[in-house]
Amino acid sequence: MTDVPENRVLVPIEVLRGQDVPEPVIETFSSASVVLLGYHEIPEQTAPDQARMQFEDQAQNALTDFETAFAEAGGDVSSRLVFTHDPLKTIERVAAELECDSVLLLNPAPVLRQILVAISETVNVEHIARLVGDVMADSDVEVTLYHVTPDSEERERGERILETAAETLEEHGIDRDRIVKAVVADDEPLEALLASAENHHLVVLGESKPTIRERIWGDVSETIAGQTVNPVLVVRRDYLEVPEAELEEAAGGPRG
Repeated sequence: MTDVPENRVLVPIEVLRGQDVPEPVIETFSSASVVLLGYHEIPEQTAPDQARMQFEDQAQNALTDFETAFAEAGGDVSSRLVFTHDPLKTIERVAAELECDSVLLLNPAPVLRQILVAISETVNVEHIARLVGDVMADSDVEVTLYHVTPDSEERERGERILETAAETLEEHGIDRDRIVKAVVADDEPLEALLASAENHHLVVLGESKPTIRERIWGDVSETIAGQTVNPVLVVRRDYLEVPEAELEEAAGGPRG
């Protein structure tokens, strides 16, 4: 199995609400370094230590079961259990503290055969593709690289961006016959992405706002996760910021 400890994925789990980690997710992400963040939201008037005394054994048992499942699949897995008044802030803090480069939002996943990778020219194309390639290299999933452009005049630029991503996927173990490139001209990019997500089993997209909280639970990711039945992998902004010159090079040069 490919050893890629540099790809650290944070998987938040509401351990006392019966949230499950689908078997296909465990199998696929066992090739990455996974941090399971078991959390339980508590009322403002309840002290975390009080909640821990009451619920720790039950929550830890559930979290340990998930950790064991990842370990038995051959994964590099660790876990952390928290009782918190603000789950979003906690997830944000843990992701930064442990230098996780992505956060996996769980939804049911009966299978993981086709994934949709939304590529924007405002993020590090190669980093997203490298992460996807490393994690998916040992699987047989089909990867659709997806770029929405506001009009057909920008199509060529979008195709160059996706070709950069495809080349990186190849370098990291994804055969060309498993890669599909799709450039869509649409002035409603979110609606276009949602429509495409319906035909895939996992959506990968880059964080584009200042914080994980604003991105995951603020706009696009919240909408995608809420309106699709599939998991959503959000690549953190800290790992996507690159100099403008690199963006221009990835896209085939500066815009005229």
